[in-house]
Parts: sequence; C-alpha cells; structure tokens
Amino acid sequence: MFIDQAKIEVASGRGGAGCVSFRREKYVPKGGPDGGDGGRGGDVWIKVDPHVRTLLDCRETRRYRAQPGGAGSGNNRTGKNGADVIVWLPSGTVVRDANTGEVLGDLMAGGEGLRVARGGRGGRGNSQFATSTNQAPRRADPGGEGEERTLELELKLIADVGLVGLPNAGKSTLLARVSRARPKIADYPFTTLEPGLGIVKLDDERQFVAADIPGLIEGAHAGKGLGFQFLRHIERTRVLALLTDASSPDPDAEVALVERELREYSPALAAKPRVRVFTKLDVLSPEDRVALVERARAAGETAISAHSGEGVAELLEQLWRRLAPAPDEAPGDPSGQDEHTAPEAGTDRR
Repeated sequence: MFIDQAKIEVASGRGGAGCVSFRREKYVPKGGPDGGDGGRGGDVWIKVDPHVRTLLDCRETRRYRAQPGGAGSGNNRTGKNGADVIVWLPSGTVVRDANTGEVLGDLMAGGEGLRVARGGRGGRGNSQFATSTNQAPRRADPGGEGEERTLELELKLIADVGLVGLPNAGKSTLLARVSRARPKIADYPFTTLEPGLGIVKLDDERQFVAADIPGLIEGAHAGKGLGFQFLRHIERTRVLALLTDASSPDPDAEVALVERELREYSPALAAKPRVRVFTKLDVLSPEDRVALVERARAAGETAISAHSGEGVAELLEQLWRRLAPAPDEAPGDPSGQDEHTAPEAGTDRR
C-alpha cells in the first residue's frame, strides 16, 4: 500500500527533578548538600532511511514519546538521561507543523536527521545552590517540560522524469518497457491508482529515474479524479514527458488540457522542461503512422509504440539530452520547486 500523507504527534521527555540531599557520614560533621541534578529528557528525531518507501508506519503508529530523564539522587549522582526516539521516514518527506503550517524540514539524503522535539533539561540539585552565605540550601529545580507537537508528513517522490497524461495514454506501458518496474496495465481508465518509479538505464554510465502518476482529467488541479492527490510526486522532477494517445480524435486538445491542469496546480510545475510524446503508434495504419512520425520530428516531438518498441530509444535519448545540461545538479534535486499545500521509537522499517 502506498501511503504518502500522515499526521503524527510527538512529545519529548520531561527533564528529571533535582535532588535535595545532605551528606551523612560518620566522622564528617556538617557534610553539606550533595543532591545531584536530574537527567535530560529524551529528544524526538526524524531521520531518513533508504529502506523505507512509504509513510505506512506513521499511519499505524501516530504517537511517539521519548523517555523522561531520571531524578537526581544523593552523593551528587546525576539522573539518567531519557532515551531519544527516532521516527524513520522515506527520502523526499516534507515535515510541517500542523498548527502553524511552518515547514520544519525537507528530508532528502539518507541518514539526514531533524530534531522535532527537544527534551526538557534536568533540574538542578541542591548542591548547585550552595554559597558562602547559604551553605545548607533546601531547594532544587523540577525538571523542565518537554515539547509536544503535531506534525504533518507529506511524501514527494524523487525522480528525474515525470510521465504525465490522460488516463490510458500509455504511461504505465512505457515505464514497464524502459525499466524493470511492473505497474498494472489494462484497457480501462485509471488502471494506475498510485505512483510508480522505475530506473531507466540507457547504458552503463547513463541512467535516470522515471515516475508514472495516475492519469489526469479536467479539473484534476481542484481534486477531481486522482491527479490532485498525486501531482505532488512530479514537483521534484526535472523534465516532464507529456504522453498523448496517437489514436485520439484531438491529440492537441488533450495536451492543452494536461498543460492547463499543471499550470493551475503549480506555475513552477508548468514551467518545467517537457517533451511531447505520441504513443500507441502500433494502432495506426501505416500511412497515418508515417505521417505522424514525420510531423513529430519536424516539431521536435517524439512518436513511439511502447508495445513494439518503435521510437522508444529515440525518446530516451531526447529525455537524456534534456537532463544533461545540468551535470552539477544531483538527480532529483528539488531546487526551484513550488510548494503546493494540499487541502515508543518507531524502528519498524518497511
């Protein structure tokens, strides 16, 4: 199950209380205060684990609470620090404060960490208050309060190329053709119900990641169909491939519809470089196929048949050329993306 949104509650540990104690030993009169400090409360951290793919764990476990610090004791013994809690998330997760909407972090790299709740400090024992004029203090600090927060988590897939189009435009078929991904393929609309990723390998030194999202329909930017829910997954892509069924009565109108939905959802998304692709050449007559290929080449577009493989290699080279101008930019670099706001330790990693 692909879960890309979740809301969790996190609470750090309270600091341990300081101790009021006096030294009591034989032959040591008036030993003085020896109350120890309380231990620090545990923090709550969010970290990236490359083996975690979805936010399913956060849907099943919604509360994460760190341990409180231990209380101080006599003989100047400090209380034990509370254990931290780590919430493991997939790469590409955006973390927001649910109450303020503030973006706390955008976790990209494996092992990257973000402290979302700081543990309370330990209280001071009475030995900390001893002075020349107050040699027997009878006060100690209570432990500091921990922090509590409600967090919204939003996963955005990291890919180089996004495959976009109307339902049954051939996106899943193309992804299955050029990668080892095995999305569901059928002859009815909305076969794809969740986004999929595939690694496209041109040769030993050239490869990129392609993302296939469910088909868009008119009004997808406003929540119709499945597009609004999954359009966030192509916000990080560097190039878009706009797929159109070559056998459609009006392919130009379909492309205009897709571009309009992208523009309404996010101007930054609509401004990304794109390649227009006519699919399903194999269903056309030989005459129509030749005419379409010539027209596409003249306009800098591509016509393919993912079923037979015709034109696929040319398409991959064209996509790679669009990616190549920024060799210093890491694949999946989210720079320039537009944020679109859609209306005990978790160590189980899946």
